[in-house]
Amino acid sequence: MKIPSLVLRQLYTNGSLTPTDGGLAFSLKNRLTDAKLTGLQSVSVDGREVSADQLSLSLDDGTTLPASEVSSSNPVAFPLRKVVTVNVPGVTPGEGVHEIRLRFAIEGMGDLSFKVKDSVQPDRPNRVTVPRDAQDDYAEAAIHERQEFVEAYTGKAFEHVKSYSFDPHVAAGNVESFIGVAQVPIGVAGPLKVNGEHAQGEFLVPLATAEGTLVASYNRGMKVLNLSGGVKCTVSDDAMQRAPVFIFEDARAARDFRGWLDENFAEIAAQAESTTSIGKLQYIDTYLSNHFAFCRFNFSTGDAAGQNMVGRATFAACSWILERNDTIRRFFLESNFATDKKASMVNIMKTRGKRVTAECLIKGDVLREVMRVEPKGLAYHWGVAAGVGSVLSGANNNGLHSPNGITAMFIATGQDVANVSESSAAILYAEHTDDDDLMLSITIPSLIVATYGGGTGLATQRECLEMLGCYGRDKVRKLAEIIAGVVLAGEISLASAISANDWVSSHEKFGRNR
Repeated sequence: MKIPSLVLRQLYTNGSLTPTDGGLAFSLKNRLTDAKLTGLQSVSVDGREVSADQLSLSLDDGTTLPASEVSSSNPVAFPLRKVVTVNVPGVTPGEGVHEIRLRFAIEGMGDLSFKVKDSVQPDRPNRVTVPRDAQDDYAEAAIHERQEFVEAYTGKAFEHVKSYSFDPHVAAGNVESFIGVAQVPIGVAGPLKVNGEHAQGEFLVPLATAEGTLVASYNRGMKVLNLSGGVKCTVSDDAMQRAPVFIFEDARAARDFRGWLDENFAEIAAQAESTTSIGKLQYIDTYLSNHFAFCRFNFSTGDAAGQNMVGRATFAACSWILERNDTIRRFFLESNFATDKKASMVNIMKTRGKRVTAECLIKGDVLREVMRVEPKGLAYHWGVAAGVGSVLSGANNNGLHSPNGITAMFIATGQDVANVSESSAAILYAEHTDDDDLMLSITIPSLIVATYGGGTGLATQRECLEMLGCYGRDKVRKLAEIIAGVVLAGEISLASAISANDWVSSHEKFGRNR
């Protein structure tokens, strides 16, 4: 199996080149896929080659192994995210840029090589840096040293930030320079009755927020939905993107490249999927402009949100493309066309994350008895606010406050909260029926959620997911349906409060921390 050099270079950790006593060291981190190192033949620094019998490897368990002992019969496990330090004696690099070439072997892949450039930074003795422990930066001693450093530097002592109840090592991969926690209050609303394909039943909903009235408002909306038979939720699409741009000599070459991608899709998908056990490349959308080809690589990502996964997979695919298509003049892995962490019309139309709809036929009597509003009045209010107000404002959302419930659930369940920028885009629809009821539905076209990986394994976040029965594999669509139902509950609650002129009085009563 041939691995493109552009991909192999991702093993090298930029900025890791460090002078040592009598030599140098640099780090390799597996950012590709689980592997076994079966040989380290040589390292060249600025053309000077050092053979295996002089090299050694420092492993992340603290042991050091001569490179000459690594072989197919004595391989070194090199799983994803593992770090190996290569020690090179006899070469002392000065400050500035150096070229490093590495020859090695991986089980099942044979002999491989790549070259990179890295630099040795000049000493800056007066530079203030946050303390860290290269061996175990999540050990209590390392954390305590950082806490003392911050307290001394700022002159402010911690009391609550230092109070956490979990093993800090679980935060590795989620946060660096860990010093403690930000404790956000969690309230519970519901139960909410969800009639989904994946979420079926009544669910207590954890909402992490500092906004008064939010939990009470969502709880009131859930009551209305429950009294109307529950909320029906449907996931209609699922995709996560990375959007590279390829640059050509002219527009005709860009157009021809689109056809070339279609012809070679099977191999491109194989290259992408070689980096992940669960990500699958579904299709590539190509948009042409000037002499550019903007390509949205669309993946399914299982129960992970998948931005990093699809970035790595797309990078591997693009490396293969670059080595086989000589019409490409330049390339960037991300063109801003995936609109990561930004709401956009392309994602509203095409989907990013989960496309999910929540809908309910809300009984007129329920609205009158619980909310003191008329279905006809609410439908008219929707027409004014959604049909005119949101258009005039240029908003990405014709509803009222979908980010409130989404953000509160994201914080509680360990989602990437910045994804609220895309996930908050929503399309609300209301209809006054002939039976004097209100048909209300909301579609969230870019709901980016995970039930596995990322922050979902953190202590309190995992507990909140478990409260919903949504922790682990094969649960992500269930979580998406529940969140959509919660969002609809928030829409009917706030719309009713505004229509009934209860909005300000409710905030005055419940939402002010005097």
